[in-house]
Amino acid sequence: MRQLNLFAKRLIDLLGSLTGLIILLPVFVIISILIKLTSKGPIFFTQERLGKNGKIFKIIKFRTMVVNAEKMGDRIAVKNEDDPRITKVGKFLRATSLDELPQLLNVLKGDMSLVGPRPPVPYHPYKYEDYNNFQKRRFEMRPGMTGLAQVSVRNSVPWDERIKLDVEYVEKFSILLDIKILFKTLQKIFYGENIYLNVQEGKNVMVK
Repeated sequence: MRQLNLFAKRLIDLLGSLTGLIILLPVFVIISILIKLTSKGPIFFTQERLGKNGKIFKIIKFRTMVVNAEKMGDRIAVKNEDDPRITKVGKFLRATSLDELPQLLNVLKGDMSLVGPRPPVPYHPYKYEDYNNFQKRRFEMRPGMTGLAQVSVRNSVPWDERIKLDVEYVEKFSILLDIKILFKTLQKIFYGENIYLNVQEGKNVMVK
């Protein structure tokens, strides 16, 4: 049954990402123009992330910060929406999660899924080899554009707690669970959410 669910999941990913890219093409064009008109630099931001089985891939997002932002200030950490490295258009894109849309290309390519554990950078919170056996279970499935941790706690708990939810998702995976997560994600986008919540100042922040 699990293998059948995984096959159906990939089929939904292919159809969903392709349909999304076609329907959202005008949105992609508008966002691209706004980014180019309001800040210097490329339209897209790419960054190495850990994927299935710890394989490194490059995630694609709309650029929301100034060029080389990860080398300035708080580096990869973004503690609040007033971070001076965030562009005016980027602030809106982050608040609405529209900056995540280009990841549909990652899903189509097979690096990601619509639903799954969010892919961390290779060096934070741990290097792949430093995750323990339980935590590594989160890498048994393709990372997702959204996931159980994102619709449950997002950044309001430390990384280790979010990883537990990622593993829970892997263990309880089903197409029905994916559908529920997708609907909850849409709810959070439409009703808005503070993506910069943190439990302990400086220890748990949103990482791009």
